[in-house]
Amino acid sequence: MSESYDLVVIGGGLAGTVAAISAARMGAQVALIQDRPVLGGNSSSEIRVRLAGAGAEAFMSEAPNGIGNIPWVRETGIIEEIFSENRSRDPSTMEQTEIGSTWDLVLYEKVKSEENISLFLNTHATDVKTSGDSVAEVTCVQMGSEKRLSFKGRIFLDATGDGTIAALGGAEFRKGREGRDEFGEACAPEEADDLTMGSTLQFHAKDMGHPVEFKRPLWAAQFPSENDLPFRSHGHFSQGFWWIEVGNPPYNTIDDNETIRDELLKNLLGVWDHIKNHGDHGAEYYAIDWIGMVPGKRESRRIVGDHILNEKDLKTSRVFPDAVAYGGWFMDRHTPGGILSKYDPPEPCHGENANIMKDAMVPGPYSIPLSSLYSKNLKNLMMAGRDISATHVAFASTRQMATCAVIGQAAGAAAYLCAKYDALPRDISENHIEELQQSLLKQDCYIPMAENRDEADRARSAKTITSSDAPLDFAEGAQTDELYSMRTRIKWGLNEPQKGNELDAPLAQLFPVSEDRLDSVSIFLESRRSDDVRLSLGLRQADTIWDFSATADIAMADAEVPAGSAGWVRFQLNQPVDPQKLYWIHLSTEKDIFWQRCPNHPIGTVSAFQFLDVWKAQKHVYNMSIEPVSRPYGGDNVVSGTIRPERWTNVWISDPGEVFPQWLEIELGGAVKFNRIYLTFDTGLNASFFYIPPFHRAPECVRDYEVVCLSGKEWKSLVRVEGNYERRRVHSFPEVESSKVRVTVHATNGAQSAIIYEARLYNEP
Repeated sequence: MSESYDLVVIGGGLAGTVAAISAARMGAQVALIQDRPVLGGNSSSEIRVRLAGAGAEAFMSEAPNGIGNIPWVRETGIIEEIFSENRSRDPSTMEQTEIGSTWDLVLYEKVKSEENISLFLNTHATDVKTSGDSVAEVTCVQMGSEKRLSFKGRIFLDATGDGTIAALGGAEFRKGREGRDEFGEACAPEEADDLTMGSTLQFHAKDMGHPVEFKRPLWAAQFPSENDLPFRSHGHFSQGFWWIEVGNPPYNTIDDNETIRDELLKNLLGVWDHIKNHGDHGAEYYAIDWIGMVPGKRESRRIVGDHILNEKDLKTSRVFPDAVAYGGWFMDRHTPGGILSKYDPPEPCHGENANIMKDAMVPGPYSIPLSSLYSKNLKNLMMAGRDISATHVAFASTRQMATCAVIGQAAGAAAYLCAKYDALPRDISENHIEELQQSLLKQDCYIPMAENRDEADRARSAKTITSSDAPLDFAEGAQTDELYSMRTRIKWGLNEPQKGNELDAPLAQLFPVSEDRLDSVSIFLESRRSDDVRLSLGLRQADTIWDFSATADIAMADAEVPAGSAGWVRFQLNQPVDPQKLYWIHLSTEKDIFWQRCPNHPIGTVSAFQFLDVWKAQKHVYNMSIEPVSRPYGGDNVVSGTIRPERWTNVWISDPGEVFPQWLEIELGGAVKFNRIYLTFDTGLNASFFYIPPFHRAPECVRDYEVVCLSGKEWKSLVRVEGNYERRRVHSFPEVESSKVRVTVHATNGAQSAIIYEARLYNEP
């Protein structure tokens, strides 16, 4: 059988799956080829690696606040759509090793619902034919059916992870680690080598309610003492360990995949023997009820594109002219050799050198260019996932699966434009990048510093009025941290919630200011000292919610904290400020003085801690209030052009003190024809994917709503929805002509406020 498509995607992990959906929805004819019986790659029920990305937690013992934890950067677009659907109906969690078959099923349903996708499961690519400097054909064998299939296409997308299609077709690729001097990367080794991160086998253990014996197989590894597992915490053992890892050295992660699986199984059972039979680990009642037999692979080939993403791009949050996606996970380079190098930390940041951790941090989200998503020398070959054009160091961040998914959506959209213009990916990067970026923003993708400039959007320059809008109120924040805090305490064995952070190191809090002055800041502090203490507060301005780069205070104030007190402390500033801007405060350091954490997290607020000489944004916030009160959540935010907090809050939030219904009215400045509305709600952008429980519908998300327009002197109903739990909704209706559109929110899934990030209006075919 031989078929021809606009796009042939080889690899059905999250990158390939999302790329196929993206291209198909825009109108491309797509073949999606996957060599496993399920989609999802490392996230599938076969391997069960949790979904992480820019906003996921990454805790290290030497930096208890975390070196991950970038706020407000959870991935949206198709991956958010898939995730919300899964959480609404899945009895399993998305924690490591607990991912169930419902996740596989949701991915399968999303692909099968697209009429432009032809799905080929259990289909393995064996050969690539090229014509000149292009891929002409990919030959596959379908297991079970014993069919030989041939796929021709305009564009081929290598989402195999291993860069298999690229290697078979003669594309230039890299493998191993670059030397430090090639790209000036502090995290790179001094000399280049061929070492890679390894693969991992996961396991899951279950409390059986009674003692369960485990007898080590004779062929399993032995770890008789704690000294045999240095640096490898194994107290929370029910969900397996990422550090049961084997790679190069001594094995090639591709050529020796089967040997690696055997070596992993040997070590996995040896670790379980240690937990069960050597020392008191509290595992007497536990038994392993699942062991993965498909290694979760981290690293192999990286295909060379026109741009090789590198450490400097990440550390400077570089904004590329052809930016199409973003990342934010730290540069997570595992120790070569994995568990076979047992006397080295499994990840350098688990060691004692704080500078290693500092070098690995990224300050905020960084952009990923289209020129890193296509091959330099095979002109119709694109990449998505962990095989994109990046150095080993940058790849250590981009390899996270949620990042791979947004890369996939961008690659799929670019492939559609290749079909539309009969063009190649490089042509899209050079000549059609504005169209690609705008189409991605329209699909609820985030590109750092990119704004909606779509002239077809009737609402882009509209004015809005609302029934109410919320003040900035840390005590009654619009988004709760309760779920995050609860699951974090369980995960890391903390019995009591942490009520405050000690001012033994610099702490900061960023917030939006709507007024033209800042008279005072009040902070809730607890003193455990026997003497009064005088604290200093400094005020600085920020460009984005992740920006703590300012080094000079624009105002300072002192206040006294009484001995043994716990309460509000007022700092008088009387400072003129620029309205509609972001500011942050920091406090002088004092032992035994604690800044109380806020149980809620107002949208667009961020805290930070200072690690060595670098400020690092984090997810929780501290209790504070300002005078005059800021009102940063007005209705005009829904036409700001940005779909999440960035340089401003970019969200409408109704006053939580008012009852439903609450409404947002868009005034179009005259009669306008339209037949479609795009709405973006809130599904909890500050919560990590893997902390969301089963059968979850984000309480922040609008549930019941109606869209009406002014027809003459009457309001005409266009759309009415009940039971919504999705972030992005697109509604079509017969063409109308009107000067006003109103979205009325009748109920949410639990929050006290209506929350809308964006509204767009179109007249589309």
